[in-house]
Parts: sequence; structure tokens; C-alpha cells
Amino acid sequence: MRLILTTIAFILIASPILIASPILIASPGWAETESPDHAVIAPPSCSNNLGESVLFKERNSDNAKFAAGMARRDGDGNPVVNRFNFDQAPAPLQAFIDLHECAHHQTGDIDRPHPPRNSPEHLMNESIADCIAILRIRDDARYSDIDFADVATSLGEAMGTAGFPEISISSRVSNIRHCHTNYASAATFVDGVLTERGLK
Repeated sequence: MRLILTTIAFILIASPILIASPILIASPGWAETESPDHAVIAPPSCSNNLGESVLFKERNSDNAKFAAGMARRDGDGNPVVNRFNFDQAPAPLQAFIDLHECAHHQTGDIDRPHPPRNSPEHLMNESIADCIAILRIRDDARYSDIDFADVATSLGEAMGTAGFPEISISSRVSNIRHCHTNYASAATFVDGVLTERGLK
């Protein structure tokens, strides 16, 4: 597992202006139809590192222009993923956002001190969540109709519309491609992260 984390760290160091966020966004500007509305997919199964089931909650606004996700604990202490305006994103990006946010629960990020935004530790957490998300899409039969290109294209277009520079987009897609091509199952990856963090 240390090799995996070292590889991700190298990618981040090689592209230091990469900016990541636990909230992934998607703009309706690149919708495949004339209407920005997309069918909202069912959320995945998700449990955190403590074995608690993660709840997925819809949080929509008529005025919002973006789809987003956020992993957190709600006011009652339940692990949740808030899904904001998912009808603004195509299915491949919805799946990636869901699984990225689930990964923050799986790796214990939610119950650990949150590092400063865009610090190396924060970027590492985001890259790990990206890896887990793409590995689940690659291996889960439920997502058999979604391939790497679907995710890379929709994510890249969303980041571009949101104003991310091309170097940030290409660096993130490169990291996701590396994970998709080189790593074993998401479960094995999560297990290694938890072991590395002393959470297992």
C-alpha cells in the first residue's frame, strides 16, 4: 500500500497546481440533449470503515446550475452523502461523484481531522477517493455500461466549465487513468489505505 500512496503523491508533486475538492461539480452546459435534466441514477451501496451504512440524500435547488456531492455526518451523527442537483450531470459523472464521496467514508476521512484545502494531505485524500471510485466503476457489474472514457470525458468537461485550468484537469484524469489501469480491486485498495492509516 505504501507504494500506491507514493505513486499518487508523485503524481500530485509532478502537478502541484492540481486543485481538488470533496465536492465534485458538473455543469449543464455539456448535456447530451437540449434539456439539462438527466435521469438520476440509484445510489450505490456504501458502508464506512466502521461498518455503518451510508445514507444518500437528495438536496436539490431550482436555482442551482451544478451537480455536487458531499460526504459528512448529519446532525444525528449518521454517515451521509448529500447529492446536490444530480439531474444536472450525466450518469457516468453521477456514478463517479457517488463513489468518490462514498470512498471518503470507506477510508475514514469523515472522522479524521480535515486537512487545509489544497494542502498535500487534502489532495492525497481526494486522489485516493478518485482511485477507489474508478476501481468500483471498473469492477462492479452495475456499471458495466460505463467505461473509463465516459468518466474522463464528463469529469473533464465539468471541470473545464467550472473554470479549472487544463493542467489541473489533465493531471486529475491522468491519476484516475493510472488507478484504473494499474491497481487491483477497490476493496484491496481501501484495505491498504486503512492499514496505512492505522484504522484497521
